[in-house]
Amino acid sequence: MKLSAAITDFLTAVKIEKNQSPKTAQNYAHYLRRAENFFGGKKNVGEINFRDIQNFLLLLADFESRGKILSVKTRGYHAIALRALFKFLAKRDVDCLAAEKIEVPKSEKRVVEFLTPEELKRLFAAVGGKNIRDFRNAAILETLYSTGLRVSELTNLNRNQVDLKRREFAVTGKGRKTRIVFLTNEAAEKIGKYLNRRTDNLSAVFLSHGPRSKNEDEIVGGKNAKRLTPWSVANLVRKYALAAGIVKKVTPHTLRHSFATTLLGNGADLRSVQEMLGHASITTTQIYTHVTNKRLREIHEKFHR
Repeated sequence: MKLSAAITDFLTAVKIEKNQSPKTAQNYAHYLRRAENFFGGKKNVGEINFRDIQNFLLLLADFESRGKILSVKTRGYHAIALRALFKFLAKRDVDCLAAEKIEVPKSEKRVVEFLTPEELKRLFAAVGGKNIRDFRNAAILETLYSTGLRVSELTNLNRNQVDLKRREFAVTGKGRKTRIVFLTNEAAEKIGKYLNRRTDNLSAVFLSHGPRSKNEDEIVGGKNAKRLTPWSVANLVRKYALAAGIVKKVTPHTLRHSFATTLLGNGADLRSVQEMLGHASITTTQIYTHVTNKRLREIHEKFHR
C-alpha cells in the first residue's frame, strides 16, 4: 500500500470512524503530510523500516519552522502520529513496521506555572466595575479559576448550558469527552451580574460587545457583538496580570493550573482532580503533585533545622 493512500485512509478513519475532533484530524494531517514529503507518497508502507523513521526524526531535529527549530515536544508529536498510522494499518492487516517500534523523543518535564492566593487576589482586584466589559472580564477570570476550563471550552460556552442556581454545567473538552464543571459562589455571582446587564438574545456567554464608545453601557449587544475568541481572552488575562504587577507569564492556562494546585493543596485526591480537569490519563494530572505535596513539606519542616 502506498504511503499517500495509507495516510488518506487513516485521516478518513480519524474523522469518521474514531469521531475525533477536527483539530485532532488537522494535527494528524500536518505531521503525517510532513512525513509523506520526506518518504515520498509513492513509497510502499511495507518498505519503511525503523532506520527510516529514525532518519526522519533526526531530520526534524534540525528542521526550522517559522524561523525556529522544532522543539522536542513537537518532534514527539510527529512520532505519535506515525505510531497511530502504523497501528491503524496493522489492524487492517497491512504489512508494515510495528507501531511500538517507533520511539517518541523524550521531552523535558513540564514546569507548572500557577498563581499564589495573594497573586490571585491582586489579579481579580485589577478589574474595575465601570462598564459591561469590566463585568464580563471579572466573570471570565473568576470562571477560569473556579472551573479549570480550557480557554476554548470557556469561549464555546452558551447561555443555555450554564445553570447558575445549581452552579454547574456540562462541557465537552478534548477528545470530545463530556464532564461536569462546578462554579464557586463568586463565579456564579459574577456571571449573573454580567448576563443581567445584557439586552441581546445571542447564545454565547461571553461576547466581544463591538467597538468602544463614550457610553459603553449602551453597547450590550447588536450587530457588532460576537462570541469572544480564545485569543481575546488570552490578551485580557495578560493585561490584568500586568496591571496587578504579576511578573510571571500569565495565560488562561495558568488559571487552570492554579485551579488544580488549589484543589490538590487543600487535600483533594488526584483522581477527582483528573475528572474535573478532563484529563484522559492521570499521568497528565500528576504534573501538579510536585508543587502540592503537603507530606514532603511537612517532612522538610520537621527535619530541616
